[in-house]
Amino acid sequence: MRRIHIGLKVDDLEESISFYTRLFGTAPTLRHDDYAKWMLDDPRVNFSLDTHGAGGSAHYGIQVESHDELQQQRCHLDSAGMERADQDDLVCGYQLQHKSWVTDPDGVKWEAFFTEGTVDSGYGCEEMPTAS
Repeated sequence: MRRIHIGLKVDDLEESISFYTRLFGTAPTLRHDDYAKWMLDDPRVNFSLDTHGAGGSAHYGIQVESHDELQQQRCHLDSAGMERADQDDLVCGYQLQHKSWVTDPDGVKWEAFFTEGTVDSGYGCEEMPTAS
């Protein structure tokens, strides 16, 4: 099953955590000094906040539950004629991830990704690759 991902850049993490905790009615499921994430089932979304970039900017994604599902998403992107950029074995948002990025006509970044688990080695990636 897939889950929509929304990743927002914020200027004041504590203020934003307070706002989104009230909005969603629950505290983040993962939290660090520079990052917070909610894994919600209703609506089914992976919603994250971080302080690595200009406040108000965002990216979006489709989270899958396995390597096989990510490969299916990659095949779908290829068959749809969408240029993609892949990142595998990547630490991003305190998690080990595998991703494929595409960019819409207005420059909005979308990722298809699979998360293997969390890590304590730091936030990780800050740059999104450009599809070739």
